Amino acid sequence: MNSQKPVRSAIPYSRGNVKPLLNEIIHALDRLLDDDEPTAIDLASLPFAPGELEELERALGHGELKAELDALGKSVIRETAYPGVWWLEHRNTAGEIVGRYIEITRTPEILMSQDADIGAGRARLRDSFDNSGPEFNKEAGK
Repeated sequence: MNSQKPVRSAIPYSRGNVKPLLNEIIHALDRLLDDDEPTAIDLASLPFAPGELEELERALGHGELKAELDALGKSVIRETAYPGVWWLEHRNTAGEIVGRYIEITRTPEILMSQDADIGAGRARLRDSFDNSGPEFNKEAGK
Protein backbone atom coordinates (compact mmCIF):
# COMPACT_ATOMS: atom_id res chain seq x y z
CA MET A 1 0.00 0.00 0.00
CA ASN A 2 1.30 3.44 -0.91
CA SER A 3 0.67 5.95 1.88
CA GLN A 4 2.21 8.92 0.11
CA LYS A 5 -0.01 11.96 -0.32
CA PRO A 6 -0.11 13.75 -3.66
CA VAL A 7 2.20 16.74 -3.89
CA ARG A 8 0.38 20.02 -4.37
CA SER A 9 2.07 22.85 -6.15
CA ALA A 10 2.39 26.19 -4.38
CA ILE A 11 1.83 27.86 -7.75
CA PRO A 12 -1.90 28.27 -8.44
CA TYR A 13 -3.19 26.83 -11.70
CA SER A 14 -4.24 29.57 -14.08
CA ARG A 15 -5.99 29.60 -17.41
CA GLY A 16 -4.96 33.21 -17.94
CA ASN A 17 -8.47 34.70 -17.72
CA VAL A 18 -7.77 37.73 -15.54
CA LYS A 19 -5.68 39.85 -17.90
CA PRO A 20 -8.05 39.49 -20.90
CA LEU A 21 -11.00 40.24 -18.62
CA LEU A 22 -9.32 43.41 -17.34
CA ASN A 23 -8.71 44.37 -20.98
CA GLU A 24 -12.42 43.83 -21.71
CA ILE A 25 -13.29 46.08 -18.75
CA ILE A 26 -11.02 48.81 -20.17
CA HIS A 27 -12.84 48.58 -23.51
CA ALA A 28 -16.20 48.62 -21.71
CA LEU A 29 -15.16 51.83 -19.93
CA ASP A 30 -14.31 53.29 -23.36
CA ARG A 31 -17.84 52.40 -24.59
CA LEU A 32 -19.38 53.90 -21.45
CA LEU A 33 -17.49 57.17 -21.85
CA ASP A 34 -17.76 57.43 -25.64
CA ASP A 35 -21.26 56.08 -26.31
CA ASP A 36 -22.89 55.95 -22.84
CA GLU A 37 -23.18 52.16 -23.36
CA PRO A 38 -23.15 50.06 -20.16
CA THR A 39 -21.74 46.52 -20.08
CA ALA A 40 -22.51 43.58 -17.80
CA ILE A 41 -20.16 40.60 -17.48
CA ASP A 42 -21.61 37.41 -15.99
CA LEU A 43 -18.67 35.98 -14.05
CA ALA A 44 -20.43 32.62 -13.66
CA SER A 45 -20.25 32.13 -17.43
CA LEU A 46 -16.43 32.30 -17.46
CA PRO A 47 -14.15 29.30 -16.92
CA PHE A 48 -12.11 30.55 -13.98
CA ALA A 49 -9.33 28.35 -12.68
CA PRO A 50 -8.90 28.03 -8.91
CA GLY A 51 -7.82 31.37 -7.48
CA GLU A 52 -8.54 33.45 -10.59
CA LEU A 53 -11.77 34.96 -9.31
CA GLU A 54 -9.97 36.09 -6.15
CA GLU A 55 -7.13 37.43 -8.33
CA LEU A 56 -9.64 39.45 -10.36
CA GLU A 57 -11.25 40.80 -7.20
CA ARG A 58 -7.83 41.84 -5.84
CA ALA A 59 -6.91 43.48 -9.16
CA LEU A 60 -10.11 45.54 -9.16
CA GLY A 61 -9.88 46.45 -5.48
CA HIS A 62 -12.50 48.28 -3.45
CA GLY A 63 -13.89 51.75 -4.02
CA GLU A 64 -15.81 54.17 -1.84
CA LEU A 65 -19.39 52.97 -2.36
CA LYS A 66 -21.14 49.83 -1.18
CA ALA A 67 -24.85 49.00 -1.06
CA GLU A 68 -26.66 46.00 0.35
CA LEU A 69 -30.14 44.92 -0.67
CA ASP A 70 -32.30 42.38 1.09
CA ALA A 71 -34.91 41.08 -1.33
CA LEU A 72 -35.31 37.31 -1.75
CA GLY A 73 -31.77 37.04 -0.41
CA LYS A 74 -28.91 39.46 0.09
CA SER A 75 -27.28 41.37 -2.75
CA VAL A 76 -24.07 43.32 -2.33
CA ILE A 77 -23.19 45.98 -4.86
CA ARG A 78 -19.83 47.65 -4.47
CA GLU A 79 -17.77 50.01 -6.49
CA THR A 80 -14.31 48.76 -7.33
CA ALA A 81 -11.22 50.97 -7.09
CA TYR A 82 -12.12 52.07 -10.62
CA PRO A 83 -15.16 54.38 -10.84
CA GLY A 84 -17.78 52.98 -13.16
CA VAL A 85 -16.74 49.37 -12.50
CA TRP A 86 -19.09 47.63 -10.06
CA TRP A 87 -18.87 44.17 -8.45
CA LEU A 88 -22.29 42.60 -7.77
CA GLU A 89 -23.07 39.42 -5.84
CA HIS A 90 -26.56 38.03 -5.36
CA ARG A 91 -27.38 35.35 -2.78
CA ASN A 92 -30.54 33.35 -2.22
CA THR A 93 -32.30 33.09 1.14
CA ALA A 94 -29.97 30.19 2.09
CA GLY A 95 -26.95 32.48 1.56
CA GLU A 96 -25.71 30.68 -1.57
CA ILE A 97 -24.32 32.81 -4.38
CA VAL A 98 -26.76 32.74 -7.29
CA GLY A 99 -25.20 35.47 -9.40
CA ARG A 100 -21.89 37.31 -9.65
CA TYR A 101 -21.40 40.12 -12.15
CA ILE A 102 -19.22 43.03 -13.06
CA GLU A 103 -21.16 45.99 -14.38
CA ILE A 104 -19.46 48.83 -16.16
CA THR A 105 -21.95 51.65 -15.77
CA ARG A 106 -22.53 54.92 -14.00
CA THR A 107 -25.07 53.37 -11.62
CA PRO A 108 -25.87 49.65 -11.41
CA GLU A 109 -29.31 48.86 -12.82
CA ILE A 110 -30.42 47.17 -9.60
CA LEU A 111 -30.01 50.47 -7.70
CA MET A 112 -32.03 52.54 -10.15
CA SER A 113 -35.65 53.23 -9.25
CA GLN A 114 -38.08 51.80 -11.78
CA ASP A 115 -40.91 53.94 -13.16
CA ALA A 116 -43.59 51.65 -11.69
CA ASP A 117 -42.03 51.92 -8.22
CA ILE A 118 -41.69 55.70 -8.52
CA GLY A 119 -45.35 55.95 -9.55
CA ALA A 120 -46.47 53.76 -6.63
CA GLY A 121 -44.41 55.86 -4.22
CA ARG A 122 -45.88 59.05 -5.60
CA ALA A 123 -49.39 57.64 -5.15
CA ARG A 124 -48.66 56.68 -1.52
CA LEU A 125 -47.17 60.11 -0.78
CA ARG A 126 -50.10 61.87 -2.44
CA ASP A 127 -52.56 59.74 -0.45
CA SER A 128 -50.71 60.47 2.81
CA PHE A 129 -50.61 64.17 1.96
CA ASP A 130 -54.28 64.36 1.00
CA ASN A 131 -55.41 62.45 4.12
CA SER A 132 -53.16 64.14 6.65
CA GLY A 133 -53.81 66.87 9.12
CA PRO A 134 -52.17 70.29 9.27
CA GLU A 135 -49.00 68.86 10.95
CA PHE A 136 -48.08 66.90 7.82
CA ASN A 137 -48.77 69.87 5.57
CA LYS A 138 -46.67 72.15 7.79
CA GLU A 139 -43.75 69.65 7.79
CA ALA A 140 -43.98 69.21 4.01
CA GLY A 141 -43.72 72.98 3.49
CA LYS A 142 -40.40 73.33 5.28
